[in-house]
Amino acid sequence: MYRFSYSEILEDAPDICRERERAAFDRALALLRKANAAEAQFEERGEAVTFLQRLWDVLIEDLLSPENSLPDALRHDLVSIGLWCMREASEALGAPGRSLTPLIDVNTAIRDGLR
Repeated sequence: MYRFSYSEILEDAPDICRERERAAFDRALALLRKANAAEAQFEERGEAVTFLQRLWDVLIEDLLSPENSLPDALRHDLVSIGLWCMREASEALGAPGRSLTPLIDVNTAIRDGLR
């Protein structure tokens, strides 16, 4: 799991920071795509959901930190998206036939916004 805080990242160059975030989202998206395949096993779905929830847990913790320098409105929006992702992932885990495509689409958009 990629674990970092914004206070630690601020010491790094901005490009390195964004690359770490993109790498974490890339991993989450790869797991989600694999778990969304028709032949995917329940364990793969569980791994994808767990990784995504942990990623958003770390991101939300950082977004709520007073040291986070993002604008308040953006932080609020990202926290809302993160909470939705965590809730949607949990519901998808409980319904194995449920598509993970909405999670893939939203997290792809977030990842692409890090460029």
